Amino acid sequence: MTNTTAKKWAVDTAHSSVDFSVKHMMISKVKGSFHEFSADISADPQDLTGADISFSIKVNSIDTRSQDRDNHLRSADFFEVETYPEITFRSTDIKKTGEDEYEMTGDVTIKDVTRQETFKVEYEGSGQDPWGNQKVGFTADGKLNRKNYGLTWNQALETGGVLVGEDIKINLQIQAQEA
Repeated sequence: MTNTTAKKWAVDTAHSSVDFSVKHMMISKVKGSFHEFSADISADPQDLTGADISFSIKVNSIDTRSQDRDNHLRSADFFEVETYPEITFRSTDIKKTGEDEYEMTGDVTIKDVTRQETFKVEYEGSGQDPWGNQKVGFTADGKLNRKNYGLTWNQALETGGVLVGEDIKINLQIQAQEA
């Protein structure tokens, strides 16, 4: 069923972020961001259940505040950016779970592996900027197991455990403008 109140939205990357965190040495978390991303969004922000959303992240834009670590993440041990330059997401189902809250399920592709994942999405509101542009805001949170996508590199610690955790927590802060 087509949503007749859906509009096209363009992500305002200057006011949006794609962040992640992962356990390091089993005692702390390392945080990072992807700085280059885009989305195709056709949605009624007041009711996302009929939305069509696809998202693309340029893996080479990874930033964990350590050049050596970022280069390792870009290598064949992890993302293989030369062969697999993007991470993609395409929504397949969106369910309303509360006031302005949703569960969005879709196909995530990392490297050559595609799996269904579900993210919690919250509609943060809408408003008009000083130049008359209509803006909307969303937050999305989820968790992926990196091993499910072939990101299996790790190193055992002398004290037991491993250097890099399996679960990657994802947080997106998205501001979009009517296209």
